[in-house]
Amino acid sequence: MRKEALYDIIIALQRHETPVFDPEDFPCFDAAAIAGKDTISQKHIDTLIQSLSEADIPTFERAIRAIDEQELGWLGFKLVYDPAAAMSNTDNEVTKKYGEVGSASGEPFVFFCSDAKEVVASKPYSPRDLFQMKDVTRGPSMHNDQFDGLTWMSAPLFNKIHVWLLGASDVAAETAALAHHVGFRVTVADYDPAYINAERFPFAERIELPGSNFDGLNEYAPGPNDFVCVLTRGHMFDPESCVWASLHEVAYVGMMGCKGKNNTVHDLVISRGVSEEQWDKIKRPIGLKFGAKTPAELAISIVGELVDERYKRAYPEEARARHEASLGR
Repeated sequence: MRKEALYDIIIALQRHETPVFDPEDFPCFDAAAIAGKDTISQKHIDTLIQSLSEADIPTFERAIRAIDEQELGWLGFKLVYDPAAAMSNTDNEVTKKYGEVGSASGEPFVFFCSDAKEVVASKPYSPRDLFQMKDVTRGPSMHNDQFDGLTWMSAPLFNKIHVWLLGASDVAAETAALAHHVGFRVTVADYDPAYINAERFPFAERIELPGSNFDGLNEYAPGPNDFVCVLTRGHMFDPESCVWASLHEVAYVGMMGCKGKNNTVHDLVISRGVSEEQWDKIKRPIGLKFGAKTPAELAISIVGELVDERYKRAYPEEARARHEASLGR
């Protein structure tokens, strides 16, 4: 999320103008995000945007502060397609009771919610609304369409974790699609245009390396919070990829391969300046252990591990323990 986009919205509201919500900053409003949802249309989104006023400025200011403080926070949106149903629907015998009313009103609104469950909104909301507003912290909302008459959308105020897929293998193609789907920013690098193309990687940034090797990878630098998956075709350029990830000290690096192949890669990696300590930080083989064999199954294993790593890095152990206890695990 760009702060500039939020400042532009505030300025528009101060001028009593209708603000513009660019799908680049608010992907929840993108045509792809609402495709197939017959109850939500661009009309409902426009109604929400046109309902905003100066009273909503503190909500956007709180969102800007969350960005400045690198806080886990979201801008959320209540969209209404049937006002009467939104206010009158009730809990059933399975759901927790949140009072005798549904939504506080049949009007749409914008709100801020932090991971600490701090909520900022200019319009009144019911206990049922609050339950669903807090739920955006589950990214973007686990129960957004639970009740009739309304739905909930949200946009994160923090950057996606950048995942580098080194190698345009079949496993990488499956991993790229799934990682994108669960909210990672994905970049894939390879030298062969027959493999690294838009058809195989429609949702990833693509780097076509020059020549017929991975030497060109050294022209790029991952960030300290990035994840790297070494998935080169036939493992031919695993050593170069591991060296690149290790010397840049990324947050996570994992490599496919069996024990024998990894031993060979170890010797080549160490000979190129990587320490034994750095080698030991490489997860090998990459992915969660559950018997995955096919490219699609391996992608599930790999992305499952990426999600777990993201979870561990975003939340302290105490918070994770509370979450697991609430699930009965």
